[in-house]
This record gives sequence, C-alpha cells and structure tokens, in this order.
Amino acid sequence: MTATPPELARFSINQETVRQLSLPALAEACGELGVTQAGLWREPVRRYGVEAAARLMGDAGLTVTSLCRGGFLTATDPGERRRALDDNRAALEEAAALGTGTLVLVSGGLPRGSRDLRGARERVADALAELGDHAAAVGVRLALEPLHPMFASDRCVVSTLGQALDLAERFPPDQVGVVVDTYHLWWDDQVPGHIARAGSTGRIAAFQLADWVTPLPEGVLVGRGQLGDGCVDLRHFRSLVDAAGYRGPVEVEIFNPGLWARDGTEVLAQTARRYVRHALG
Repeated sequence: MTATPPELARFSINQETVRQLSLPALAEACGELGVTQAGLWREPVRRYGVEAAARLMGDAGLTVTSLCRGGFLTATDPGERRRALDDNRAALEEAAALGTGTLVLVSGGLPRGSRDLRGARERVADALAELGDHAAAVGVRLALEPLHPMFASDRCVVSTLGQALDLAERFPPDQVGVVVDTYHLWWDDQVPGHIARAGSTGRIAAFQLADWVTPLPEGVLVGRGQLGDGCVDLRHFRSLVDAAGYRGPVEVEIFNPGLWARDGTEVLAQTARRYVRHALG
C-alpha cells in the first residue's frame, strides 16, 4: 500500500462516488493512492457479504468511516413502521460488524397524502427513542442527516441542521449525532451557528463534501458536483467544522452519472486532488 500523503490523512472516499468500482477494486484503488478511509453503502456490502466486506477492508488497511444508510422512519402504518425499525436495527448490526461507529440516517419523507411535517418529524424522534439503546449497545451512533428542502416531501422531512439538532439533542450525544453535508446545507445562512452548536455538544458524527452545480439535472438526487465545479465554499465549511472541534474524517460523497461513467480509479484520484485543492488550505 502506498504511504498516505499527509494532506489525505482525514480524506475518506464514499463508495457511491465511485460506485462503478467493486469492493475489492475500491480497496485496491485506495491502496494505490494511499487512501486509508472509506464510507460504505449497505446494498453493495450486503451483496458482497458483511463479514467478508469487513475482512476485506481490514486486510486492505481501510477504516470504514460510515455506513449509509438507515432511516426512513416517518411511516404511519404500524406494519411499515415495524419493518423500518427492524431494518435499522439490522443496519446498526452491520455497521458494528464493519467497525464503523456511524450509521447515517435519512429521516424519510411525508407519508402519501400527508401534509404534516411536524408530525412526521415527531415520528422520527419516536423512532430514535426506540433505536437509541440498541445503538448504544453495539457502539454505533445514529447520525441524522438533514437534506436540502427540495427532498422534504419524498425523502427527508429534516431539512436544516437546526432541525436535526433539535431532534438529536433529545438523546445522549453518543447515541444520536448529526451529519454536516455541504451539498444539503450550503444555502443556509444560519448554518455557521448550527455547526458551532453541534460542535459544542459533541454532535458532529460525520462531515461530507459535494459541490452544487447548476442547472441541476433531471432527477436531482444525482445532481451532486465534483469538488470545485460548483458554488459551495468547501474550504469555509471545513474551517467551520474544524473550529467546532470536529477532528474526524472528511468524506466525499458525490452522486453523479458523469463520474460513474468514467474509470473509477481515475475518479478517485481526481477526487483526492480536488479535496486537497478546494477543501484544505
């Protein structure tokens, strides 16, 4: 494995950024570049086998910085709610097996026909209360990720870091934290204060980078830009998170078909270079 350049000591590559790489290919590419950290996704990990993936990452000297994703906790139907909670308990077990202390949660959107955002957020809080003891028992923190408001109806009723903190702070910080993701939060002029608040209470569980480019493509879920291609002040975000006391991994998570169509090893190398150029300094 190539020695890790000092500037990449905190760099983590999220698996979805280079989803065209199999898990073994990802491990090999990271080794060639000296990258020592990666965030993983449940679907490819399950296909490969959770225990096998854990061995692969360990043998490659890779630390798993997060597992994506759990959540989708807003259902009103009792059966759907029970299945969601069971799935999140399974996700916590998978995260623990992979050796990561962070399970990223996307809260879920409004149930069909509902307009009750407040009620949906309260169901998220109820679910966190049910999952908290299990999270503590396996040593994995539930990391609540606010998504851009354009996703509030169908994916995530938690749209701001302030809303995420209002939910997380009902629980011990070792059970529930928050995710700071530049793609989702760059527009909010209240976010510096929220980051400071999150840091003061030890709530920052993960820090993720992606850029915002316009025009957004059809199907905005995969509209994230490569670092430096958009309008987000990535370096400023990193300085805010650092000032709040966060010293953990900086995970680059980009959903972009243009990147997925390219050679994955080249994309990983470009992403590492862009991280140094646009997030450090």
